[in-house]
Amino acid sequence: MAIVTIGACQGCGACLLTCPTHAIRPVVGGLTVRADRCTGCLECLEICPVDAIRVAGPDPSEGAR
Repeated sequence: MAIVTIGACQGCGACLLTCPTHAIRPVVGGLTVRADRCTGCLECLEICPVDAIRVAGPDPSEGAR
């Protein structure tokens, strides 16, 4: 699951527009990721210009072995 690091987020909205499942939502003070919607595609991680998104939980690449 993706996690938005609130302190680093600049509020550009790139991840909101990129997320195919609309898992990222604005909240007071930043953004949040809905775990029930996040598929772990990592598109948000790739688009974030300030690296404010990280992955929590199992590494998605480990499932590809």
